Amino acid sequence: MNKLVSMRESYGETLLELGKDNPDIVVLDCDVAHSTKTIYFAKQFPDRFFNFGIQEANMMDAAAGLASVGLIPFANTFSFLATLRASEQIRTSVAYNNLNVKIIGSYGGLSDSYDGASHQSVFDLAVMRSMPNISVVVATDAVETKKAVRAIVSIQGPIYLRLCRNEVPVFFDEDYEFVLGRANVLRQGSDLTLVVTGILLERTMSAAEELAREGIECRVLQVPTLKPIDSEAIIKASEETGALVAIEEHNIIGGLGSAVAEVLGSSIPAPLERIGIPDVFAESGDYNQLLDKYGMSCQDIVRAAKAVLKRKGMSKNYS
Repeated sequence: MNKLVSMRESYGETLLELGKDNPDIVVLDCDVAHSTKTIYFAKQFPDRFFNFGIQEANMMDAAAGLASVGLIPFANTFSFLATLRASEQIRTSVAYNNLNVKIIGSYGGLSDSYDGASHQSVFDLAVMRSMPNISVVVATDAVETKKAVRAIVSIQGPIYLRLCRNEVPVFFDEDYEFVLGRANVLRQGSDLTLVVTGILLERTMSAAEELAREGIECRVLQVPTLKPIDSEAIIKASEETGALVAIEEHNIIGGLGSAVAEVLGSSIPAPLERIGIPDVFAESGDYNQLLDKYGMSCQDIVRAAKAVLKRKGMSKNYS
């Protein structure tokens, strides 16, 4: 396993570095600065840090106001609170006016595992993807978090960035370049494509290696930007491998799997299997155990790959 590093720590440190260079950056939070790691910025720049308490909706309206006068607000809270409790304010104040607000959803997916369904965030990508003008980014590791934050601060318009609570394996080195809307081919293969976003990359790579030992060569396409989706990379994968599996830590409705299906349905159709949370509310428990319980284990990915190959028409009887 690669070294485990916290995305939140990387985010907080990067935000502080950017704040030193750019006085237009302001940071908003809702009483969770120690969790989101915006506390680093708050200590260094107290006059540019605004704590709204448990008023997520008001925070989004204030962020819109700050953006309207030329500042670059980073609005931070847990992802379920940002995208559910404050969704109306994001829609009406931020997205409708296409304002330059960066919405950072921490504790994404099932990573707030012990707090249960009320705090887990498995609908956020669907909500944000459906709002006009908003770009949607899902970070995979600490390096991509840093690179994404450095990139989005210079991109005009509202952006939602989802971060994981837990320490996760680092896959990218410091030479990695994040480009909004660009997917990354991390492994070549011609039999099928594993399309993955977020922290499930480690399990996806392990599944690809296991399949390779059985003679099945998988392309691995890592997708950090769900909107705008890299349609060209998905179409190319469909043309060249003829079968795809979409893998995400999100409800199977409305996230990466849906985005891939939308691209395939209007271009080069191919068999598609989806790995994700099967439209249920999850239990409380250990994070990795929950990922396994709800169908996101390495073996689940292997089974989905073999199932899609059968649909593709490959003759071998995969089991």
